[in-house]
Amino acid sequence: MVSTVVERQPGVWVVEHPAARHELAILRSVDTGRAEFRAAAERLGFYLAHAAAANLAVEPIEVETPLCRTIAYQRTQPLVLVPILRAGMLLLPAFLRLFPEARIGYLGLRRDERTLKPELYYANLPPLRPGAQVFVLDPMMATGGSMETAVEFLCGWGATVLTAVCIIAAPEGIRRFRRNYPAIPIVTAAIDYGLNEQGFIIPGLGDAGDRAHGTGGEGEEAQP
Repeated sequence: MVSTVVERQPGVWVVEHPAARHELAILRSVDTGRAEFRAAAERLGFYLAHAAAANLAVEPIEVETPLCRTIAYQRTQPLVLVPILRAGMLLLPAFLRLFPEARIGYLGLRRDERTLKPELYYANLPPLRPGAQVFVLDPMMATGGSMETAVEFLCGWGATVLTAVCIIAAPEGIRRFRRNYPAIPIVTAAIDYGLNEQGFIIPGLGDAGDRAHGTGGEGEEAQP
């Protein structure tokens, strides 16, 4: 029996469900077109959402079944989904299927061509309720810069319970993120070999945003 979620490193959870692995293979293939790429990302995102939700708080309630009254459980934590624009939007539909009542915030990041560091250019966040679980969505954790910048901003906003969710992570990005945010869990579908000289994850899947939107091509920017 294959374990569906495995803690490969302290605080780093890898989704290894066979169906999730199948969707990841579709995403990796250079022969996958835009429509199927977006569809596979959404299907894989559903497994990531399930894994990310494993530690959500619940409380007992009494319900009436057709036969008798019994104790059941319901979630108590407010939820906020924060995709990092634009590639993070690939994971949003799957999370909304599982948590249709969640509030949604958006963070836009781009690379400063002078410093080569991610900079925030857009933020639109909902009211934050105490104890809310914030899921930060970004398909690729390469250098870890984008996720680190997003989490830094969200902590300043007041978020105290966060989970980083990505499709693929590089060891370099994980090390950087864990060094600065050791208590924030990372949920991913794969930990790849590392980064090439251009900053792309190897073997990776290319630039997720460009593949989903039909942009990019030659001279794509390195992944943040």
